[in-house]
Amino acid sequence: MKLEDILKDPSAAYDKPQDVLDDDNLTHDEKCKVLEQWEYDIRELLVATEENMPGPEGYSLDEVQDVLRKLCDEDGEGNR
Repeated sequence: MKLEDILKDPSAAYDKPQDVLDDDNLTHDEKCKVLEQWEYDIRELLVATEENMPGPEGYSLDEVQDVLRKLCDEDGEGNR
C-alpha cells in the first residue's frame, strides 16, 4: 500500500498502532508521519464526539502516543 493511501486513514491500513512500528516497509520518517496522522485523526474524532457527532471507535490517543514514544526512543530522540 502506498504511503499516500495509508495517510488517508491509518486505522484502515493497520489493525493497531503497534503494527505501524512493526512495518518494515516504512522508513522511520514514514512511520512518524503515519502515527502523527493517526494521532490527529483521533483528536479530530474526540472533538466530534464532544460535539455529539460520534464516529467509529478505534484505538485511544494514549495508544498511538505510546507507539510514537517507542519510535522516538528507537531513534534516540526519546522526547515527544
